[in-house]
Amino acid sequence: MTEKKELDQLIVEGIQERKGKGITIVDLSEVEGAGVDRFIICEGTSSMHVSSVADSIREYVQEEGGIKPYNYDGYRNSQWIVIDYGSVLVHVFLPETRQLYNLEELWSDGKITEIADLD
Repeated sequence: MTEKKELDQLIVEGIQERKGKGITIVDLSEVEGAGVDRFIICEGTSSMHVSSVADSIREYVQEEGGIKPYNYDGYRNSQWIVIDYGSVLVHVFLPETRQLYNLEELWSDGKITEIADLD
């Protein structure tokens, strides 16, 4: 497994550990000026669920892959938490905040892959 695939897989599994929904991977590697290679976007059902999913991602990726994020932000109100893994930014949203910012539409020139919810 390539390093890219491995990190993406660990992030997705971390999201699924706490029942995060609506997982979307936006591959921006071919998009000029994107700044990162990929976004992984998901949502939680409440601000508590959003912070729980974000915690799960950080813990799971560190335990299973030995990778710590460079930074993370958004825990203050937990409507949108972003976790920075360098080439990958993970966005954990409340559903209404995700709709408001609509990153998938904003970055629609990237290759979008949707991951089915587990349940």
